[in-house]
Amino acid sequence: MSWLNLVLHMPREQADAFGDALMELGAISINVEDAAEGTTAEKPIFGEPGASAGLWDSCKLTALFLPDVDPAGIAREAASVLEFELPLLTVETLEDVDWVQQNRDQFQPIKISERIWIVPTWHNAPDSAAINISLDPGAAFGTGSHPTTRLCLQWLEATFESLQKSLQQPPKKISMLDYGTGSGILAIASMKLGAHNAVGVDIDSQAIEAARYNTQQNGVSIEFSNTHSTLNYVADITVANILANPLKVLAPLLKSHTQIGGQIALAGILDHQADEIIAIYKPWFKLDVWQRAEGWSCIAGVRLA
Repeated sequence: MSWLNLVLHMPREQADAFGDALMELGAISINVEDAAEGTTAEKPIFGEPGASAGLWDSCKLTALFLPDVDPAGIAREAASVLEFELPLLTVETLEDVDWVQQNRDQFQPIKISERIWIVPTWHNAPDSAAINISLDPGAAFGTGSHPTTRLCLQWLEATFESLQKSLQQPPKKISMLDYGTGSGILAIASMKLGAHNAVGVDIDSQAIEAARYNTQQNGVSIEFSNTHSTLNYVADITVANILANPLKVLAPLLKSHTQIGGQIALAGILDHQADEIIAIYKPWFKLDVWQRAEGWSCIAGVRLA
């Protein structure tokens, strides 16, 4: 079965109201994007849950309809109800496709570093000698495509290399905590980089299920729990790739689960939020910006006594 896409361009002041009106008039879904997407005028907008990030000055609104309706007529009706001038519009036919295969085609192996690759479960590893993390992208955050995930993986690689070089004989058993584990990718990477054990914690039960599945795919053993469970665990390496607002609240908790002298990395932080996070963690950690990528910062350092 084919579908119909109604595409409209309008100022941001009208986009929300027009989208709501189209939904009331029978649209199956609404999507709003930057009208300048793919051009030099494209403007990234970041925000956190519970905070309004706003919209672009000029918006492209796409509404999906069943094939037996008149999307242009519905757009005229919506404009009349709202007393808006009818925006520039086009109607496109969207043929039905194999959505599973199309979704899979979007995920190709991702090279994180010279040593680490993220490989979807349906792909062969491009470099069989590398540390290959087999991942089935799903509802949980952490496929390796987002800059915060890549920064954390690169930090973990550098940190494990540094620790392993500095450890005296016999080798110390390194423990790792992945707080806000999502897909489990950071905990899995830590085990493959040489951790003796790892624990992943997440507020979302579906994320924990996805992480357990991904762990099995990679042949490693990791303990996962939700945030409602009591966590009796203190790690040599702690990573929390979440968002700035929850990281502010979690500072005392992450302190209690990180060894004195242990390493920590915090991510999901926009560049302009970095100084505030460093200041909040200052009573317990000596932190600095480790690296930045695409507007995001990875903050890292050491747990103080």
